Amino acid sequence: MIAIQTEDLTKKFGNLCAVDGLTLRVNREIFGLLGPNGSGKTTTVLMLTTLLSQTKGSASVCGHDTIREPDLVRSCISYVPQDMAVDTNLTGRENVLIFARLYGVTNPKDRVDELLAAMGLSDRADDLAKTYSGGMRRRLELAEALVHEPEVIFLDEPTLGLDVGARKIIWEHIHALNRKGMTIFVTTHYMDEADRFCDRVGIIDHGKIAALGSPSELKARLMKDVITVVVDGDYSPVRLDGILCIGRSGDEISFTAENGREALPHLADALQRAGNRVRAMSLREPSLDDVFLQSVGNQEEPQGFEEWKFRMMLRGRS
Repeated sequence: MIAIQTEDLTKKFGNLCAVDGLTLRVNREIFGLLGPNGSGKTTTVLMLTTLLSQTKGSASVCGHDTIREPDLVRSCISYVPQDMAVDTNLTGRENVLIFARLYGVTNPKDRVDELLAAMGLSDRADDLAKTYSGGMRRRLELAEALVHEPEVIFLDEPTLGLDVGARKIIWEHIHALNRKGMTIFVTTHYMDEADRFCDRVGIIDHGKIAALGSPSELKARLMKDVITVVVDGDYSPVRLDGILCIGRSGDEISFTAENGREALPHLADALQRAGNRVRAMSLREPSLDDVFLQSVGNQEEPQGFEEWKFRMMLRGRS
């Protein structure tokens, strides 16, 4: 049985196609779904967790159809959303105990103690959650999600707003869960985390999978070296044999070449001849950021940035 399967999964909101014919197989791995804002990540997760019905196509989780058997799907999954799912006016123990009782867990107090210990929260279990750090609250959310021993867990931006140390601890727990056989489905904007920790990633753009594979496989599809160029003012494109422009982000333009050391001076000459004002050039190996940039290009935000919502979300993690 494959943990997560979709076939031509599609969701439309009026004339907007948020997810467009998604076919995917995920099983006993850490899978990362990456994409720009508005690309279809959240819509995909909502359909897989039975919180949103598809327009057409099918999806199954743990062998259960998300439309015909939603209760069975929910019994074998957990979903940790991006927004905080902790009641800060309750203790850590009380928060997890509520979930254990909702799921009808046998010997709920013993299960809560076991999970709090696993997440390194035993010594703070009886403190109010409002006194927890952002990383501790995220670990508490993981404990809540694990009370009924799910086979699949969905994590939406699990480390957003956390410091480097807290992010590392969260990923250590995620890896421990996967080693026990759990399927982990993650959405994240942190490319370095996806590169280091995910077995496979899918890059989604305008509702379609633009790239799919392990981070090493995806990076290998690019040429050997990446040349990053920083320009002042407008950029005039150049074309050279053996050098491919993979995208632009702000005033940085990225190129890829088989031999970057040989290509760099030729590219510098071509850029200057085209009238570009080059401020800096650097050479490095490809990263998942480069794969992402090539897959989705340089995109504007689909809507205005809602600073108040972002601040409220981060306040819950602090």
